[in-house]
Amino acid sequence: MLTVAPGTRLTGEAAELPLAAEGMVRRIGPVEALSAIGLVDGASVYRSDRIPAIQTNGIAAYAARTDLLETIGATVRNGRWLDAATGSYPATVLGSAAAERLGINRSGADTKVLIGDEWFTVLGILEPAALAPELDSAALIGWRAADSTLGFDGHATKIYTRTPDSQVESVREVLGATANPEAPNEVDVSRPSDALAAKQAAGDAFTALLLGLGAVALVVGGVGVANIMVISLLERRAEIGLRRSLGATRGQIRTQFLTESLLLSALGGVGGAILGSAVTAAYASYQGWLTVLPLWALTGGVAATLLIGGLAGLYPAIRASRLSPTEALATP
Repeated sequence: MLTVAPGTRLTGEAAELPLAAEGMVRRIGPVEALSAIGLVDGASVYRSDRIPAIQTNGIAAYAARTDLLETIGATVRNGRWLDAATGSYPATVLGSAAAERLGINRSGADTKVLIGDEWFTVLGILEPAALAPELDSAALIGWRAADSTLGFDGHATKIYTRTPDSQVESVREVLGATANPEAPNEVDVSRPSDALAAKQAAGDAFTALLLGLGAVALVVGGVGVANIMVISLLERRAEIGLRRSLGATRGQIRTQFLTESLLLSALGGVGGAILGSAVTAAYASYQGWLTVLPLWALTGGVAATLLIGGLAGLYPAIRASRLSPTEALATP
């Protein structure tokens, strides 16, 4: 998806797209779908007429084409979207953030908001729009209703286009000149998916950092287990010698130390999983999020500690099994 929006003039003033911009962009061959929104100046959105005018909550009113959702890939969470009929009447569809700020969680004929000086029925509420985040904090009304009710001037403030991947660069090169032939330098052309790709890359880097920290923690834990088992070996040489003199084999001594190492690691792994789950649940509850604890993550964490613990206890176990009974019993 590529978007077209007005930029700034050489004098620093905000530019605007021509009224014919949508029609001209639609004639570009590779453009498969097109829709637009237009900011309605001076039309603030309120839950009640008793709210001070300065408390706008950052909600803007936009005129919207009826094919907007299909073009940007957004969906309706509650209610329904504007159509040819409702787009001509005072009805609005709220973005997800706008509905939350207004304290509205359902649509219907008895749910109304004040836009400008007119009351609009809330027809629906959108899910968050990944490719068009500006719609999340918007009240969307039909193009005709915005014109007849709020005095909308008809100029689009953002045009959304869908283009095949193979034609994106060629379309991007001509979008500015096509949307505003008289002043192509006053047009901003962007690709929202680039922002999503950057966000995904940042998320992947953060995940890799956390995995790296987890790996370091496992290594430190393994060193700790190995250290404890080596100290235990030095302190229990007499015990090992006594067991060997009573008939214990090297394999039995080795198994004993490996079992102790795995038990120590299991206690640490289970304790860590419980503590991590508690911290995760507490933070999610504080943020008002749904708590999700995948079973594979919990079992994987415990399994990783067992693996590290087994490797860390291997050397002390082998060293203990190689002690001769006479040498071990001779230790003061």
